[in-house]
Amino acid sequence: MESVTRNFFLFLSKSSLLNHIARNWGSAVASKKIIGGKDFESAIPVIKRLNDQGMAVTVDHLGEFVTKAEIANERTNECIQTIQRIAEAGLNSHVSLKMTSLGLDIDDDLVYRNMKSILDTAEKHRIMVTIDMEDEQRCQKTLDIFKEMKSQYEYVSTVLQAYLYRTEQDLDDLNELQPFLRLVKGAYKESAEVAYPNKKDVDQNYKKLIEKQLLSGNYTAIATHDDQMIEFTKHIVKKHNIQTSQFEFQMLYGMRSETQQALVKEGYQMRVYTPYGREWYGYYMRRLAERPANIAFALKGMTRK
Repeated sequence: MESVTRNFFLFLSKSSLLNHIARNWGSAVASKKIIGGKDFESAIPVIKRLNDQGMAVTVDHLGEFVTKAEIANERTNECIQTIQRIAEAGLNSHVSLKMTSLGLDIDDDLVYRNMKSILDTAEKHRIMVTIDMEDEQRCQKTLDIFKEMKSQYEYVSTVLQAYLYRTEQDLDDLNELQPFLRLVKGAYKESAEVAYPNKKDVDQNYKKLIEKQLLSGNYTAIATHDDQMIEFTKHIVKKHNIQTSQFEFQMLYGMRSETQQALVKEGYQMRVYTPYGREWYGYYMRRLAERPANIAFALKGMTRK
C-alpha cells in the first residue's frame, strides 16, 4: 500500500496541468502553511519567527528542470539577491538550490558560471549554499559540480539520498573533502536497478549513512520526519559522545512543528527547510510521496489558521 501511495503522489508531481493550477490559484493557500511565501520578501517574517523560536532555516526558491538559459540566469540572480537579503536582514538562514534551475540540462558552462556567481556572493557573506540532489540520472553531474566548487569555495554543501545503491560509495568518495552533507531518504521515482525498492532497505541504508557521516567528524544534517531515525541519531551521538555542534536535524516547514520545537528544547540544532515561490506543487507532491504520514501533517498544515 505504501508503494502505491508513493507512486500515486510521484505521478501527480509530474502533472503539468495540476502544476499550472497550483501556481496560478493555489499559492495563496500554500503560502505561510507549506511554503514561506510567494517570494522571498514575503517569506522574511516566517524566517524571523522561526529564528526567534531558536531554529535556523534554509530557503529554496522553488523551480527546477529549466530549459532556457535566460530563465536559468534569472534563477541565478534571484539566488544572489536572496543571499544578499539574508545578510542585510541578519537572518539565520542557508540557501538551497537545484542544479537544473541553474541550467544543468542546458549547458555545462552555463551551470558552472551561474554556480560560481552564487558562491562568490555566498563567500562574501559567509552564507552556506546547499546543492540539492535531484533524480539519479543527474546525480553524478551534481556531485562533479559539488567537488569542483568545494575545491574553490568553503560555503557549499550538498545532499545524499539513502535510497540509491551508490550512496555509501559516494559518501566515502566525498570524505576527503570534509563535506557538510544533508542526508535524506530520497523522493524521486527510480527503478530497482539504481534504488532500493523496499522501505526497510532504505531505512537500513539511511541509518548506515547517518552513523558513518557522524563518525567521520564532518558536519551532518539529518533531514527526516521519521521518529525512528531521530531516535537512532540520538542513540549514536550519545554512544559516541558526539557534540551537538557537529550535527543538526532538518525538517520541512509546515510539518511536525511541535517536534521541531521539542528538539530545540532538548538542546539539538534544528533547521527548517522553508521553500518559497509559485512552483511549489511538484515539491510538495514529492514530500507526500516520501512518507505516507506526511499526508496527515500536510492536511493539518493546509487547513490550520
